[in-house]
Amino acid sequence: MKLRTLSVLLVLLAVAVFTVLNWSVILAPTTLSLGVTDVQAPLGLIFLALLGVVVAVFLVYVLYLQSTVMFDARAHAKELQTNRKLADQAEASRFTELRSFLDAEFKRMAAADQAGKAELLARLEQLERRQS
Repeated sequence: MKLRTLSVLLVLLAVAVFTVLNWSVILAPTTLSLGVTDVQAPLGLIFLALLGVVVAVFLVYVLYLQSTVMFDARAHAKELQTNRKLADQAEASRFTELRSFLDAEFKRMAAADQAGKAELLARLEQLERRQS
């Protein structure tokens, strides 16, 4: 578990323990001013509910962030796969082009070799005729 997650869980556990230990005080009614009128309500319970709302809002925000990061990562992975496929195809075409170039060069060299061999044989025959 990450340190950050562990620390958040420890804080929430501490709040839960504090709430259980002080439950009678949390439920004690208090006079609360709403600006226009006064109301008798448990202040601790109101603050506890506000804490729950804040935690829920943060959980929704974290889930939203994680989902957007996952969607972005998936899109980047798809784009990377497409680029990798294009690079592989380009490399394959370069190898095919190199192979055809080498085949043409070997054929040209073989033809030049045959021509050189034929010329050498002709000269040898010519020299043999001169010596005879």
